[in-house]
Amino acid sequence: MVNDPVNSPKHYTSSLACCPECGKRIQCIDVVQHMNFCVGNAVKYLWRHELKDSAMEDLQKAVWYINQEIERRGNELG
Repeated sequence: MVNDPVNSPKHYTSSLACCPECGKRIQCIDVVQHMNFCVGNAVKYLWRHELKDSAMEDLQKAVWYINQEIERRGNELG
């Protein structure tokens, strides 16, 4: 795959997964586009955390987005 830094950077295309039902290769965007912003971004950072220079940085970003979603939902549990 060609590295296109705008449309498909290496860390986007290096983590392609395979759909067990159809065998089609899927990208993170194929999954997260159906989620809300904070949850989708958390999943995105978790999905690709080992493909960039700092895995820890991406894990921390995922936690930040998860905390934002928890705060947004407020007291839904009660």
